[in-house]
Amino acid sequence: MKTIILKSKAGRRFKQGHPWVFSNELEKPAERPEAGDIVSLRQQDGAFLAYGFYHPNSLIAFRALTGEEELPGEAFFSQLIDQAISLREKVYPQSNARRLIHSESDGLPGLIVDQFDDVLSVQINSAGMERLIEMLLPILKQKMSAKNIVMRNDSSLRNLEGLRQYTAVWQSDEKEVAADITENTIHYHVDVINGQKTGFFIDQRENRFAFRRFIEEGDRVLDAFCNDGGFALNALVAGAAHVDAVDVSESALARAEKNASLNNLSERIQFSKVDVMKWLPGLKPETLYDVVNLDPPTFASNRKSIPVARKAYRKLHGSAMQVLKAGGILSTACCSHHISEEDFLDSIQQAAIRTGRQCQMLFRGGPPADHPVLLSMPESGYLKFHIFRVL
Repeated sequence: MKTIILKSKAGRRFKQGHPWVFSNELEKPAERPEAGDIVSLRQQDGAFLAYGFYHPNSLIAFRALTGEEELPGEAFFSQLIDQAISLREKVYPQSNARRLIHSESDGLPGLIVDQFDDVLSVQINSAGMERLIEMLLPILKQKMSAKNIVMRNDSSLRNLEGLRQYTAVWQSDEKEVAADITENTIHYHVDVINGQKTGFFIDQRENRFAFRRFIEEGDRVLDAFCNDGGFALNALVAGAAHVDAVDVSESALARAEKNASLNNLSERIQFSKVDVMKWLPGLKPETLYDVVNLDPPTFASNRKSIPVARKAYRKLHGSAMQVLKAGGILSTACCSHHISEEDFLDSIQQAAIRTGRQCQMLFRGGPPADHPVLLSMPESGYLKFHIFRVL
């Protein structure tokens, strides 16, 4: 077992419960461990702190697994998986679409597992978890009686760990894997291999349902960045007369159209391929909506992009307010942990000032209970969602 040593005045966040130690907080190891090795983290005097995954070339050099001195093995990981699944059975007992494992929040750094009916979508974003894949996948398949496991290892986060990006079906040559799920009475056909991220944005489940409350019979709705159509379909179920659903992705629009048809809602929805950031500011002033929903991709993938992201959110919110009726509803989401809630709300307020509007916050949302947030790890609480009445 190789050992790494924490610098004498370093690791303040780690000692307060954060599961990461950064490379500049560690002494240069006498025996340099390899990427993904489980190592022992110790203080200068040799006192044990934790076992975890080590990476010599990543800014996140150590990802904690346990503070217990018993070396983690198969039984340890199996128990953590059991605990994670047990939580989901408690909070969403009847659902066939759930996040079963949420990485560090479940004590399994770099491991994401989503359930879509009898299909598991697995994404691994740490070198340590990558080395355990052949041990973990049989455990997951057995515990969930999964028909297929899709490896959605196409996240750019893998680049930071020196891992190649790929998508595949574990122990199968299948090129297409899909699942039918139901969320808040709405049916979706999930393309697990080609759908965005792990196949479907489960993290917006509660926010989509909350969105329904603010739709009135006869409303005209714009769903921008509609992806698979989740917010649009909820608006229609709630009584909207018409929804314009727009996205730049042809494949996302095709999935959304299929979902609308699956729920017999095609007659009241119009799908269009547009670049929202260019298209929305060009809408004529007389094109007014009762409700506008914004669910854009992340504008800030790292700290360097924060200033540009703030500007993009201000522009987007301002454009949305210009096509929103007085007293209309604006719902908006941010999926980057680099953008604080304070900055996100400020982008909305600045847009309101520039357009001469006032915003009343009606609802504050976030990730659902199957995406638990560690208070000691702010990065795990990435999703912001708010609903406003715009006067």
